[in-house]
Amino acid sequence: MLFRYLDLLISDPVEFFILLFLVVTALVIALTVHEFSHALIANGLGDDTARRSGRLSLNPLRHLDPAGTVLFLLAGIGWAKPVPVNLHALPRGRLDMALVAVAGPISNIVITFLIAIPVRWNLLQWGLILDLLNVAIVFNLTVAAINLLPVFPLDGSKVISGILPSHLSAMVSRIERYGPIILILVIIVDYVTGVGLIWKTIGPIVNAIRGLALGI
Repeated sequence: MLFRYLDLLISDPVEFFILLFLVVTALVIALTVHEFSHALIANGLGDDTARRSGRLSLNPLRHLDPAGTVLFLLAGIGWAKPVPVNLHALPRGRLDMALVAVAGPISNIVITFLIAIPVRWNLLQWGLILDLLNVAIVFNLTVAAINLLPVFPLDGSKVISGILPSHLSAMVSRIERYGPIILILVIIVDYVTGVGLIWKTIGPIVNAIRGLALGI
């Protein structure tokens, strides 16, 4: 992502570092809310593994993965530390696991509509804050959309496994180990070719929800 703005570092360093501040702040907010929501729902459903692991927290340091965060900043796709969830501690097993998984993306969408309120109704006048809110809207929706992709270890794979019949869920589980390889290959192909496969997949969703939240 920031690769596209490296020329700005040379031509206007101040503008680049303002952009860096906005992007880092928005990403931290999006990932923290996302992972906290996983832990909150898991705890509410009866599995206290995340709480005992210190993940029922809004402290970003509890959730951010250094490598995943840097990759998100550079390439537009990355990861946070997975929230530990004990499937056997959930009353309804796979179905509850699906609820825990979808809680992250839903939380990002909810946050989007909340922070869009002052932007939509022109309640703020300070440009930097408005810029931050606009960037945060895009990042929250991007994190939500990416995680809904049905590829392991993204949340979408757990949602699919939770709602499919047992025999189909078992089939999905058997191919999960190839998920990270698929993601890495897609990232490499996107970077080398500039095709933008990931954004072409999630972009229409992000833009549609953003337009709905902002009333445009």
